[in-house]
Amino acid sequence: MKRRPLWRISVVTTLEAEEAVAELIGTALNRLASSYLKAETGVSVVTVFCEQRPPENIRKKISFGLQRIKNCSLKIGFGKIIIAKVRREDWAESWKQHFKPIEIGDALLVKPSWSKKRPRENQAVVVLDPGLSFGTGQHPTTLFCLGEVVRHRKIETRQSFLDIGTGSGILAIASAKLGYKSIHAFDFDPEAVRMARANARANGVLKKIKITRGDVTKPSTRPKKQFDLVCVNLISNLLVAERKKIVVQLKRDGILVLAGILRTEFPEVQRAFENVGLKLVSCRIGKEWRSGSFCFR
Repeated sequence: MKRRPLWRISVVTTLEAEEAVAELIGTALNRLASSYLKAETGVSVVTVFCEQRPPENIRKKISFGLQRIKNCSLKIGFGKIIIAKVRREDWAESWKQHFKPIEIGDALLVKPSWSKKRPRENQAVVVLDPGLSFGTGQHPTTLFCLGEVVRHRKIETRQSFLDIGTGSGILAIASAKLGYKSIHAFDFDPEAVRMARANARANGVLKKIKITRGDVTKPSTRPKKQFDLVCVNLISNLLVAERKKIVVQLKRDGILVLAGILRTEFPEVQRAFENVGLKLVSCRIGKEWRSGSFCFR
């Protein structure tokens, strides 16, 4: 039986505006957006794939949203909107050009299933293919989080891990592969939860991770459990607004990793978390993004 084609809705933008554009088109089409960066040009292409024809007014809706992003002083670049019907085979093949293996030192290899790259000796492997409804995990902020998951792993020590805004589940899966115990992950989007569970199952670690739907604005100020390492990859205003509910999830000797923050917004986020008793212990700048790790003073 012939497989039905997909609809591809893409916006050509900049790395600076990539996250805002992904939120825009993801919300407009009720799906998570995928993105990739054309390294030679610095252009980012944010895409949503749909099985159904997009609404007639979707181009107008996205254009209005792009103008709002531009009004927030983010450079959106071309801002070109592309809507096209594609064969499923073309969709699958296109990802092979952009989704490359990621190595975090000698400890971790993240690769798509079609990659023939072999892990080094004792290197944990996460196999993650891009899907219709989640990102590739190659964004600078995700890379920082992966690096911190590796860096703070203490071999032969039982460490717990919490992933807030898990998306594809890549951080939780990596933590399970690296030997973390008592791993929890949640996301507000039910599609992300479904895909995170599917990815965890494909990597043979579903039973090691508790993946649920959750809202960072809702957790109790007195959680039943606290964690050794907490990763939160969310937009800055949400991090600042919910800082107390985030920090209360962290053990007194734990590490909190914050990502998804534009360089210009990082000082505000840093001050907000310092005001609730934390201090910055490491950070990294990647393009327009700055991520950081914190601990209690």
